Amino acid sequence: MRTPLAIAAVLVSSLAQAPSSSTPAAFRSRVDAIAAEIHPAIVEIRRDIHRNPELGFRETRTAGLVAARLRALKFDEVRTGVGKTGVVGVLKGGRPGPVVAVRADMDALPVPELNDIPYKSLVPNVKHACGHDGHTSIALGVAEIFSRLRAEWPGTVVFLFQPAEEGDPDGGPTGARRVLEDWPLQNPTPAAIFGLHVQPELPVGQIGYHSGPAMASADRFTVKIIGKQTHGAMPHTGIDPVPLAAEIVSAFQTIPSRLIDARTPTVVTVATINGGSRFNIVADSVTLTGTVRTLTKDGPSRVKAAMDAILKGVTSSRGASYVLDYVETTPVVFNDPALVSASLAALRGVVGENLVAPLPQMVAEDFAFYQQKIPGFYFFLGVANPARNITAMWHTEYFDLDEESLKVGMRGMAAVVADYLFRAR
Repeated sequence: MRTPLAIAAVLVSSLAQAPSSSTPAAFRSRVDAIAAEIHPAIVEIRRDIHRNPELGFRETRTAGLVAARLRALKFDEVRTGVGKTGVVGVLKGGRPGPVVAVRADMDALPVPELNDIPYKSLVPNVKHACGHDGHTSIALGVAEIFSRLRAEWPGTVVFLFQPAEEGDPDGGPTGARRVLEDWPLQNPTPAAIFGLHVQPELPVGQIGYHSGPAMASADRFTVKIIGKQTHGAMPHTGIDPVPLAAEIVSAFQTIPSRLIDARTPTVVTVATINGGSRFNIVADSVTLTGTVRTLTKDGPSRVKAAMDAILKGVTSSRGASYVLDYVETTPVVFNDPALVSASLAALRGVVGENLVAPLPQMVAEDFAFYQQKIPGFYFFLGVANPARNITAMWHTEYFDLDEESLKVGMRGMAAVVADYLFRAR
């Protein structure tokens, strides 16, 4: 049996037969030179954003920094307030060609900063614990690269700086959905969209990719099990929802293990259980909440149907009832196979054999909403450096990234965008 790393090695070695990048060699050299030149400035931008993190739909300072930078780079158009706090910048090349989009997210998380670093968060209990400061600074670096070279490339690049990828702190739609209400990928209309995410499981210098499913859908559910309250010493005179809840939690675990094809990863997690009012009173109801993650388009509907069947069977056998609220929040991040295949030579030109194909992630990303409209490619940038103790996972107090990765990220994103423009011209 091949391990995931062995599979990745085979996949990458097979790229030796892939076509070369469509981007002229001289252009690629200039991109690399500019990325190296501006890297110190991009590091400082990243640190500034890291010191001043902002939660979703509150990214006013970050959005102001982004808009000012795009205007200084003489973008043809800079729109603010997109999806509330997002920024869209339009940059036209020196001659006609396709339109392509680059997306970066800007929001931070309600997580305290425990790293002892010079650029430590100045906002109590808020930090960039998922690397969006890196995404924003990389995209600004790519914007500068294309601005400097605009006479040489065909087409138009739209830079989208999105708010609230982590969700609305007040419970509303995520940033991508709000952006699409204001800018439904029209005027201009991109033919494709690219994005990247920092990846603490990959060392700095590596880029990871997936063709097809890359990140899971994310759904949430609430189940209310309705019984009949009575005295705790006389449970036979009521309907106790607590043991029913325990039975249901166990039964839900058979959905991924017994009811779904084992070759299609599925996660069903019951995260909270609440019910009852006193130690000697049988509760009148118990509420469960949780999340479902799948990598297939029909995964959510299959899981919901299985939940309904389990809930109906368990509650009806005891005279109880239930209410299931199942909300599909974020679809699967699905990388267009043709776009991925065409882009790999450009990425290989940046990192060589450090282009790897790890297993898909079961976490979610609202980049998926753009991919439902146009072909998209979302890849992963290695940021770990064990020698410097930079290994912490996303969404933790100790998360950080090796800032050498910013240079790799600029080169990688610039490479796939330029390759698309020159290939499709």
